[in-house]
Amino acid sequence: MPSNPDVIILGAGAAGLSAAAHLAQAGRSVLLLEARDRIGGRIFTRQDAGIDAPLELGAEFIHGHAPANVEWLARAGSARIDAPDSHWRLENGSLQQRDSLFPQIQQVMQQNAALATHDMPLSQFLQGPLRDKLTSVQRDYICLMAEGFDAAEPSRISARAIVEEWTGEMMTDAPQGRPDGGYASLLRALSGALPVDRVRLQLQTVVREVRWSHGSVQVRAESQGREVIVQAPQAVVALPLGVLQASREGGADALRFDPPLDSKQSALRGLASGPVIKLLLKFRRAFWEELDDGRYRDATFFHLGHEHLFPTFWTQAPVRVPLLCAWAGGPRAARLSAEFDQAGMVGQALQDLSAVFSGRVDVAAELDLALVHDWQRDAFARGAYSYIVAGGADARRQLAESLQDTLFFAGEATDEEEAATVTGALRSGERVAREITAARISMMHRRRLEQ
Repeated sequence: MPSNPDVIILGAGAAGLSAAAHLAQAGRSVLLLEARDRIGGRIFTRQDAGIDAPLELGAEFIHGHAPANVEWLARAGSARIDAPDSHWRLENGSLQQRDSLFPQIQQVMQQNAALATHDMPLSQFLQGPLRDKLTSVQRDYICLMAEGFDAAEPSRISARAIVEEWTGEMMTDAPQGRPDGGYASLLRALSGALPVDRVRLQLQTVVREVRWSHGSVQVRAESQGREVIVQAPQAVVALPLGVLQASREGGADALRFDPPLDSKQSALRGLASGPVIKLLLKFRRAFWEELDDGRYRDATFFHLGHEHLFPTFWTQAPVRVPLLCAWAGGPRAARLSAEFDQAGMVGQALQDLSAVFSGRVDVAAELDLALVHDWQRDAFARGAYSYIVAGGADARRQLAESLQDTLFFAGEATDEEEAATVTGALRSGERVAREITAARISMMHRRRLEQ
């Protein structure tokens, strides 16, 4: 490892890689430390020779226009594939198309946004100010979507944040898609933007302690059984929210900051890291395309009710492959993580999928491969992505604030416009690179004045 880089970056996910690329472009030398044996963090693309589609165990979709994603994909010679938005919901034993339900909910939220000004948990908002403005079906749908889309506990997530998110541009007129070739394409572009003469990437390096003072950072880490100590004038903390919260709580394996990040405690309390179980089911054939005379051939999402642990399944449309994703977020993911091993999760997913099609297909007999990732149990993530808890309106801004022009903070949890997305992570990396450059210019200017 270089003994005297300009900047040390903790974490080689999308935020850390973006920060490294922009800092290198600005002429800074960077040491990038990553605990895993791969880059990407919560981007985790697998490949299987038997299927013509990436297997995304982590980030999969591109939400909204996402210019940062599109730009990096273009550098890799890739692009976004827009996905159809066709939703089918099991009701009274049969699948019904429900593409209009969410727009109805958005309209109610837009008309009553002022009621969320005084923040409260979403569940309280639904049972109080919105109780007479929504049907029971709509209220149930909102809770299921908050749990699934936002990976949140309805009794904790901020009603104000939900209203702002669900009525914002990303959820209204903007498209939704996937990277052509998967998010691995974006990672190739990011890693290709790291010049070897300015950026050193060190994998399998677990940071244990960060000692810092104004203008000085010392990082102690373990790399394949060896202790490593490195220093730099500045550092970027591009670690997932769940890892930072574990640091606050302490514990034998927790990252330690010396001095502690006292000024970040309010921000860490105002955010939560949502649990997610993502399970990929590869089948021998895309049987759902053949049922009911091809009625579901172009389906994107299949939804179940509250009684199911995996209430959402989706296809790879418009790509036609025999692959379904089983998704559980929020309280259901937490329960699955606590009570099931991976084989049990697969069994539960197949049971719920069978219910989608009312038992007309022996889905277990059709199964060829199952892959599971539990993001809550992932020691280097401790959750899938962040959400704002009731009363935490300023938490993202507070978490993003640098400390003494020495410690800088990146990651999707720090982005106020597109949090919980790869776009937010990429934006945060570019932001800290600008902040570090500005801090360096300011320091040089002060030195000149002192001379």
